[in-house]
Amino acid sequence: MRTRIDEVTAHDGSFDVHLWLPDAGRGPGILLIQEIFGVGGHIRGVAGRLAAHGYVVAAPDLFWRLRPGWQAEPDEAGVAASLRLSSGFDFPQGVADCALTMAHLRGLAEVTGGTGSLGFCLGGSIAFMLATQIEQDAVLSFYGSAVPDAAGLMERIGSPLLLVFGGSDPYIPRERVAVVERAAEGRPNVRTHVEEEAGHAFHNEAPMFHHPAAAERAWEVATAFLAEHLPAPPPVRGDSFP
Repeated sequence: MRTRIDEVTAHDGSFDVHLWLPDAGRGPGILLIQEIFGVGGHIRGVAGRLAAHGYVVAAPDLFWRLRPGWQAEPDEAGVAASLRLSSGFDFPQGVADCALTMAHLRGLAEVTGGTGSLGFCLGGSIAFMLATQIEQDAVLSFYGSAVPDAAGLMERIGSPLLLVFGGSDPYIPRERVAVVERAAEGRPNVRTHVEEEAGHAFHNEAPMFHHPAAAERAWEVATAFLAEHLPAPPPVRGDSFP
């Protein structure tokens, strides 16, 4: 696996996009969208796992207008600092930055096959909204707090969509998750998956969030979803990319 940082230009400046390349050097592309903690340990860990599965992964630095390169520990102090910082985040501009990143990802020589997106927390909300604008081969949203209020926009999404929630999430109450489940009914492209005993950010390995059993089950669902809609080719001995 190789990594590098590309630069993408927006109307008001440029921002970093962290890239992970699989050992083969090429593969389908996944836009990986950060939590409020930035492109930190959890996002980097997920990117490495996806690259090991054969994907080219791009994670943009969405807080570049506020604090370029922001990374915070997912502990009480990090949560407080990240919430303060993210209070100044322009959500529509973040969606636009992800659209630019997707265009950049699709233009890479290393990306062969389709493209999709995966977001956690803040990124889960952005992944959902981006899917209303850009057709993709697979969209995965983990506990996006904006999704229940935007559930009516689901009719604009034609891409295969997986929505993952924790059923014991204090930030997204179970009755709000039920709103999403009802909106998904009768839509063959949409699947919901709820880990009833898990809270918010349960996939993050930080002690204050992590629910290991729920995280493992949800990741199995997510990778099966990717294998169905955005499959990565099996590694080929001697395969390389100049």
